[in-house]
Order: sequence, then C-alpha cells, then structure tokens
Amino acid sequence: MPTLRDIAGYIDALPDGANQDAVIDASSSIVTHDSRRVTPGGIFVATPGARVDGNQFVAEAAKRGAIAVVSEQPRPADLPSDLTGGGSIVWMRVVDARRALAKAAALVHGHPSRKLALTGITGTNGKTTTAHLVESVFTAAGKKSAIMGTISYRIGDKRMDADFTTPEASELQDFLRRAVEAGVTHAVMEVSSVALDMHRADELEFAAAAFTNLTQDHLDFHNTMEAYFAAKRKLFDGSIGKRPARSIINLDDPRGAELKALCGETVLTYALDTKADITTEARNFGLDGLHFVARTPAGPVRVNSSLVGRPHAYNILCAIGVGLALGFDCETLARGVNECRGVPGRFERVTSNGNGGNGGNGGNGGHNGEDVTVIVDYAHTPDALAGTLRTVRDAQANQGACRPKGRVITVFGCGGDRDRAKRPLMGEEAARLSDFVIATSDNPRSEDPLLILNDIRVGLARVGKNYDLMVDRREAIFRAILQARPGDVILIAGKGHETYQILPTGKIHFDDREVAREALDERKRLRNGGGKKNGV
Repeated sequence: MPTLRDIAGYIDALPDGANQDAVIDASSSIVTHDSRRVTPGGIFVATPGARVDGNQFVAEAAKRGAIAVVSEQPRPADLPSDLTGGGSIVWMRVVDARRALAKAAALVHGHPSRKLALTGITGTNGKTTTAHLVESVFTAAGKKSAIMGTISYRIGDKRMDADFTTPEASELQDFLRRAVEAGVTHAVMEVSSVALDMHRADELEFAAAAFTNLTQDHLDFHNTMEAYFAAKRKLFDGSIGKRPARSIINLDDPRGAELKALCGETVLTYALDTKADITTEARNFGLDGLHFVARTPAGPVRVNSSLVGRPHAYNILCAIGVGLALGFDCETLARGVNECRGVPGRFERVTSNGNGGNGGNGGNGGHNGEDVTVIVDYAHTPDALAGTLRTVRDAQANQGACRPKGRVITVFGCGGDRDRAKRPLMGEEAARLSDFVIATSDNPRSEDPLLILNDIRVGLARVGKNYDLMVDRREAIFRAILQARPGDVILIAGKGHETYQILPTGKIHFDDREVAREALDERKRLRNGGGKKNGV
C-alpha cells in the first residue's frame, strides 16, 4: 500500500505537511474529487469544474477526515493544520488536478487494469451494444467478466446503476479493483469522448480498444468535429498512458483510415463496404435478424443473430474483432455474438401487456396480436436516427405479405443544455425517412422545451413532410400509437433504456417502453370495443 510520499512522487506533486508517511488503504480510505464522499484517512482532489471549483470544498473535506488534499492552488492559509489524533493535512500541489486524480487513484488501487484483460469501446454510436456483445463473448468463453457503460455497471452478476457512461477516474479504478478481487479476468467498458478529454481513462491499460464510428454529437462540449475526433483518438495514441495492445477499427468510417495508420501493426480492421480484415459474405439483414458469414484472419464466423439492422452488423463485426484480438477461437465468437439477445432500449420492440409486455430486441413485431409495430431506440444523434429509420424501412421491405405495409411514424426529441446544432439535423433526418413525425421533449433540462422544438422545426420544415410539435412526451407517444393505422411502424427515439425525464422543474420517472405499453393496451381496448381509429 502506498504512502502519501509515494503518491506525491507518482503524481509529480510538491507535498507540504508532516504526515507524508501515512499509508493509504484502498479498502477503507478512498481517493475522490467529491468532498461528500471523503472518508477518514482519504485523499481529496480539488478538481476545477465548469460551474464549481473543488477548492471551495477543501475545508469540508478536511472536516470529513481527509489526510491529504491535491490541488492546482497553493495551500490556503486558513486550512487546519492539525488532524484528529495528531499529524497534519498534507497539501500536494500539482499542475493538472484531473491528471493527478487518475494517477493517484490508479496507484492507490494497485493498477487493477494490469491484472485483467480490459477492452475499451469508443465511438459516437454502437458503444453499448458492442460492449454487451463483447461481454457475451467472454461468457461464451467461460470467463468471469465485468462491464461498465451507459446502462449499468456490473461485476459478474452484481449490478450497479450507471450515473455516467464513463465515471470519474477514482470510481473507475475502484470498480476495476473490486472486479479483480471478485475473480474477474476480462472486462469491457464504454469510453466516452468527454471522459477521454477529462482524463478519466488516464492510467488504464487496454488489452484491446475499438473505434465504432464518428458522427455529430457532444459539440456543446468539444465545439468542433476536429476536437471531438481528437478526444476519441486519445484512446489509441498513447495520450492517456500506454497505447492499447490491439486496436479494432471501423474502416467504413471516414476517420477509420487515419486511426489504422496511427495504430500500425497492432490493428484489426472491419467493414461492410470496404476491404478489411473482418468483412461479411452471404449476408441477409431482415426483420428476423442478421444472418451472414464473417470472414476473419482466423477463419469464418457464422452469425445468426436476433439483432436487427445494418448498425448492429457493424457492432457484431467489432465484437468479433475484439474477440480475435484477445485470442478467442471462431466457434466461441459465433456462440458469443449469437447468444447476445440485445440491449434494453436498442431497437427494442414493445408489445401490449396482454402479449407479454416487452417484445425484446428485433424479431417480427406484427405477429403477437398487434396491428402496429412499436420500436423504442436510444438513437439521439442525426446519424443514429437515420440508421435506425433505415433499419425500419429495410425491415418493412423484407416483411412477408401476411401484414399490410404501413407508414413509419417517428416520435423523438433533443436534449436541452446539449449540442444545439444537431437539432435541425435530426429533424431533417426524421422527416426525410418517416411519413409523419411528432417532435416532442426528450430531457429538456433547464431549457424551455418549446425553444428546443422550434430548433427541430427548422429541419422538419426543410423536407416538407407532415409533422407536429407536442411538448408532452407521454401525449406524443399516445397520439402516435392510438392514431396509427394497421401496419404502421412507430419509432420512439432518443431515450431508449432511460427510466427518467429531466424537466426544467426537476427529474421525474419516465420510461418510453412503459408509456408505449400503456398506449398499446388502450389501443387494443378501443379496438375490442369498436372504437373508431382515425389516421394521423
């Protein structure tokens, strides 16, 4: 276990204080940037924030028992020098508090990423599904695994709610340490661009790192697409520490070739339309799933997946690449990807309660007593929304003659306090690929929902299709489902697995799947009672 003197040396700090030989035990004392989580004997790292500076909470951390503070600022004159039981608070001044947080946490927790095979997935779209596919490969190989991402964090069968796609470095290192202690040998995590820029992934050593794609998102944080890509690039170029042992890159993405050149001989590439190490043949992408042969350097992998749509084909190829990079055989890879039944809120079909409630991911949605198909998807970027709508259109084109081919109705919104530039782009994609669009609230946060809808309206109006604007998301979902015609497909996009909505008035419980199920129940009740249904 390291002493404060060891930690100061590792983070390149100038320590001030007489208690530098105190030992930090990760099992009882933590390194944290949150003064509310400080425990006696722990270290508080005062990170500067966009709204609040951690240096404002040094006194609180001291009262809670911190024996050391890491900061970019000099030691304040009014900081209590004496600790309960003797000694003094050690002040460690650093150039970059966020880098120091990652380095200190890694040292205190014993560099757990070196003790298992860690895979990182980055990209605008597909991270969550790809991570679950990789986890399924681990399971097929008989490995005890852990996963960290948008939906949840899990060590073996123990699940924890996810506050962030990629948590702060201190929480991330603590999670991996506990995974190692639980006997985990393989872990997979989503690595967001924001996390890479904020040094949350510093000091992690990746056995494999994968790039899915890059399309517009998070420009409220990065400002430009170049800066956004530069953040993603950090996972591969050594900026966060060591380069990954192997890299898996999507060559169909315009940025793929640059990353391939960067990664050199350690790279495996995949693509549907470009020559790559991992490609497909004999492919059939229908409503019943994805059926193809993946051609790989290790031999063919026969894919028969219940996942639906071209975007999921990319996710599967990426997961196969990760598995190859980690040394798994083709039989294990096939079993892993084929046994993955999808991810909540990712092209998830919803049926009425009388038909089992949740229809699962993919599958033929019209043969369960419903006369319409309802899909819930997390698509919240222009590219993701367009990809999901193309999947719906392709599925309609490939369905049999047993059902009428109806229209595509899309219900979606855009988040408040986030990238405003993508709102009209999403409106344009929705209108271009749908027959009717209802733009509604997503998570407006502190913004006026009507102003967000007006931004979306700009893109809707460019296309000239019929659309409506409804602030209340529940009402929008009910309207789309109750007034749909037989054979229609209703896509509810943007929130996916989320079970909340963040309004200007606060956070409330809201689940698109629950609301859609209620609306389907009401539709069925009205149909059975002879209620007249009018088209949208």
